[in-house]
Amino acid sequence: MLTIDHLFEDGRIVDLMIALLVVEAAAILLYRRMRGGGITPAALLTNFGAGLSLMLALRAGLTGAGSSQLALWLAAALVFHVADLASRWERPSPSSRNPRTP
Repeated sequence: MLTIDHLFEDGRIVDLMIALLVVEAAAILLYRRMRGGGITPAALLTNFGAGLSLMLALRAGLTGAGSSQLALWLAAALVFHVADLASRWERPSPSSRNPRTP
């Protein structure tokens, strides 16, 4: 009998999470195609890339993979996270910069 413990022991819970992530990404992209709005593919890639990398790091930890594989997925998550932050960072326009007044 399959229990929730079994899903965690062999990492299949992460496979289920990844499948749901793929369905979510497809739904978001389909919505964007049909409605012309929503999250851009680039924003989706960086956001989901970070999440997917963290999921794969979790899977590596649950299945007893080596520390180098775990570190690889965590490093990938960091790269995607920084790219996501950089894409969202609001840069002040030159006209909005106010010089300090005494």
